[in-house]
Amino acid sequence: MSAETMTGGCQCGAVRFAVAAPLGTASICHCRMCQKAVGGFYAPYVSTRPGTLSFTRGAPAHFQSSSHARRGFCEKCGTPLTFEAPDGIGVAIGAFDEPAAIMPTLQYGLESKIAYVDILGHLPGTETGADPDAPFEADIVSYQHPDHDTETWPPERAERS
Repeated sequence: MSAETMTGGCQCGAVRFAVAAPLGTASICHCRMCQKAVGGFYAPYVSTRPGTLSFTRGAPAHFQSSSHARRGFCEKCGTPLTFEAPDGIGVAIGAFDEPAAIMPTLQYGLESKIAYVDILGHLPGTETGADPDAPFEADIVSYQHPDHDTETWPPERAERS
């Protein structure tokens, strides 16, 4: 992969992708369809240029969410991956290995924006493992795919019960 290629994938590692730079417009959409598709307050996507998105492991399953759009997701773990419409393909920003490198510059669907979204950054918080009411966080073992490509996945490990 070149330094100008950005990679990512789903939570379980069954689907991995690469997008050749440059990426297009990064945005968040507040519409109800996007909220429901990602199970969140809004959906962050970045557009890709034709021919720049490739799947390097597996491929997404799809749900036709409207007469004009379908959404790609991992069939095994459910991670939202793509928004595909007549004008192109957007990739879920959170599915990239380095999501912080992709800054949204535009918002859509403001008619459905949840009012408290604007104050979320001001709420008190803790880092993972620092919540005294959740002591189990201190010894979490993640089965999530790492934020980089791997030759195979999952790694060999003892069966989980």
